[in-house]
Amino acid sequence: MSSSDVDRQIRERAFELGFDVVGVARADEPLDVEHDRYRAFIEAGMHGTMRYLEEYVEERRRLDTPAILPGARSVVCVGRRYARSAEAEAHDPEVARGIARYARGQDYHLFVRKKLRRLAEFIRGLGPGIDARPLCDIEPVMERAWASRAGLGFVGKNGLVIVPGQGSYVMLGEVVTTLVLTPGVPMHERCGACTRCLDACPTGAFPTPFVLDARRCISYLTIEQHDAPPEELREAIGEHLFGCDVCQEVCPYNRTAPPPEARTQQFHPLSRWSETRLSDLASIEEEAFPETIQGTPLRRARRGGLARNAAIVAANKLARDPEGPDAEDNLRTLERAAAHEDPAAREVGEWGLLRIGRIEREPGSSAGDEGAVEPDAPPFAPRR
Repeated sequence: MSSSDVDRQIRERAFELGFDVVGVARADEPLDVEHDRYRAFIEAGMHGTMRYLEEYVEERRRLDTPAILPGARSVVCVGRRYARSAEAEAHDPEVARGIARYARGQDYHLFVRKKLRRLAEFIRGLGPGIDARPLCDIEPVMERAWASRAGLGFVGKNGLVIVPGQGSYVMLGEVVTTLVLTPGVPMHERCGACTRCLDACPTGAFPTPFVLDARRCISYLTIEQHDAPPEELREAIGEHLFGCDVCQEVCPYNRTAPPPEARTQQFHPLSRWSETRLSDLASIEEEAFPETIQGTPLRRARRGGLARNAAIVAANKLARDPEGPDAEDNLRTLERAAAHEDPAAREVGEWGLLRIGRIEREPGSSAGDEGAVEPDAPPFAPRR
C-alpha cells in the first residue's frame, strides 16, 4: 500500500467518525515560537492557579518523548465543529445561554475521546508494529500549535485555532502515531490588522495580540479559579455563568454558516437546563451535585464555583434590571450564595446583596464579614 493510500484512508476514516477537518504534522520536529510563547506565559505567571501548566514544560515541545509516544513520527490533528445558528440558540434555556457554547450539552471529552480511540485503533490496524495514541485535552500537548502546523487552521490573536471556512467553534483532538504520514502545510496567522477579539474582551484579558492573561479571562475566573474573582472584575463578567465566547462571537471568521443542527446534536443544551434556575445552582446539596452535573463539563467549576458564578450573574442582572421578570429568583440566588459553606460563594453573595442595598457594610469591614444569610428555600435537588 502506497503512502498516499494510507494518508487517504486515515482522512476518510476521520471524516467517517464525524470530524470536520483533518491534518497531519511531523511529531518528531519540536515546536519553536509557540513553545517560547508558552514559556513566557508561564514565567509571567499569567496561568494563575493552573499549576498543571507548569509541569512537563520541555515535554510539551515535541510528541516523540516518553511523556506522549516514544518513536512517534506523525500526529493526525482533527477538529469537530460545534457552531450553531443564532436562530437555534435563541431557543436555548436562560441558564444555558450563560454557559459557553461548547459546554451546554454533553461533555465533549466523552464522545470526542471515543472517536479518537477508534481512529487510533484504525491506524494501528494499518500494519504490524504500528503504534498510535489518542489525545484529548488532558495530556501535556500544545494542541493548537500542532493543529496550526498540520494545516488544520491558524492561531488567531485570541489564541484559538481558526479554520478558514469553518471558524473557531471547533473542538480539537489528536492521534500520535509511529506511522510516517505526509505532513500538511503549516497555516500561518491571517488576522491581518483586525483586533476585534482583543477589543471586545469584557475584562481586558489580552495585554497584546496572541497573549492571554488567564487571570483576567472570564473562562478562567468562572471555571478554573476557586477563589472569588477580584471585585473590580465581577461586573465585567456580566451574565457568564460558565466560560465565555465573546472573543469568538466578534470574529469575522465565525460568520460562516454553521453545520446542520443534526451535526451538533451533542452540543445542544441538555434538557435539565430548562428546569434549572440560577437559585437552584446556588443551593445544590453536596450529595446531589454529581447527578446534577453528570455528563457535562460544568463539573470542572465545582459545586461552590457554580454557586459563586450564579451569584455574580444574579447581581449583574439585578443591577441592570432590578424590576425584571427574574428579579425574585436573582435575589434568592444571592441569599442562597451568601449562606453557602463555600467561602468564595459566600463572599460574592454578600457582595451582591451589598451592591443592591439589601445589607450594609460596617465601616472598615469587607464583603464576607456580615455573617451568613439564611436561605429561604430547601436546597435544590435535580428533577427527574
